[in-house]
Amino acid sequence: MKVEIWSDVACPFCYIGKRRFEEALEQFPHKDQLQVEWRSFQLNPDLKDGVYKNLEEYLSKTKGWPVEQVRQIQERVTSMAADAGLHFNMENTVLANTYRAHCLIQMAKAAGKGDEMEEILFRAYFIDGKNVSEKATLTELGVEAGLDRAAVSEMLEKYTYASQVQLDVMEAKALGVNGVPFFVMNRRYAVSGAQESEAFLQILEKSFAEWQQQPTTLEVNEGETCTTDGNCG
Repeated sequence: MKVEIWSDVACPFCYIGKRRFEEALEQFPHKDQLQVEWRSFQLNPDLKDGVYKNLEEYLSKTKGWPVEQVRQIQERVTSMAADAGLHFNMENTVLANTYRAHCLIQMAKAAGKGDEMEEILFRAYFIDGKNVSEKATLTELGVEAGLDRAAVSEMLEKYTYASQVQLDVMEAKALGVNGVPFFVMNRRYAVSGAQESEAFLQILEKSFAEWQQQPTTLEVNEGETCTTDGNCG
């Protein structure tokens, strides 16, 4: 059964949601029958690198929030992350456009390393304070995920996977996704946001039960055809 997850590297709730979803998977007896696919979504595609010195300044200036309010919000998010076993360093976050990072994720997906790449990029952004728009940094992170250094470097120069990023973004819009994380189970049910693991488990069980009941053989309504042996009729 397919599970699709739309997320952005710069979304704290996406990282927290990943952990809670993983907690649900540990309790789900059929996890070996799931195909989990990460899909691209940019919360701020127009963000220019290097304009704001940190996330606190960005939120204060763009949202009009007092600095103290921003700090309280960051403390709340950091506390939520800690409950999920993550130790955010929000004060060290380097605000960056995540487009190149999404191209790297798409490349990793093609190599069967999508989940590893997501984890590495989340950690780099929220814990290690790395610039996930910088080519040199992304190259090292790609190598850490097991990708070829030269191939990653070339991809980042040519934006080889740009079309896949755009297709994910367009599909999200078609589904009505306007916020992330957004988990879609078997294109039948969805979980929006970093909900508790119990909520993920409940929807997984419901989706999987329905998926199992779906017919596995193709029902064909026969009509006039031509076959490979040259017979038509």
